[in-house]
Amino acid sequence: MAKVLLVEDDPFLSSLLKTRLEKEGLEVRLVNDGKEAHKVLLEGKFQPEVMLLDLILPGESGFEVLEDIRKTPGLQKIKALVLSNLGQEVDVRHARELGAEYLVKAQASQEDIVNKIKEMIK
Repeated sequence: MAKVLLVEDDPFLSSLLKTRLEKEGLEVRLVNDGKEAHKVLLEGKFQPEVMLLDLILPGESGFEVLEDIRKTPGLQKIKALVLSNLGQEVDVRHARELGAEYLVKAQASQEDIVNKIKEMIK
């Protein structure tokens, strides 16, 4: 079973996404801030294939999490999908430079998100 680390601080959206991803047969671990995401990844007990990551988070931004995992041996292989309301080209470009796919929340349906994650896991 593929694993997804869902890093999202909006309780409604995170609950919807977690439920939908689990219905797709994925194992989902939900955290709601950047520091907690970092802790989960460094512990090594939960090793996700994909991290679904918001950028504006308490504790540590999504960009900080991405930058750190790209520098950490053993975590560099984790695929990242940024799901954010920040849609400016500079943000999209920065995330892609860090090896992440990018979807804008306001423009992405749950179906788009699920399909993108499935594509990344293959």
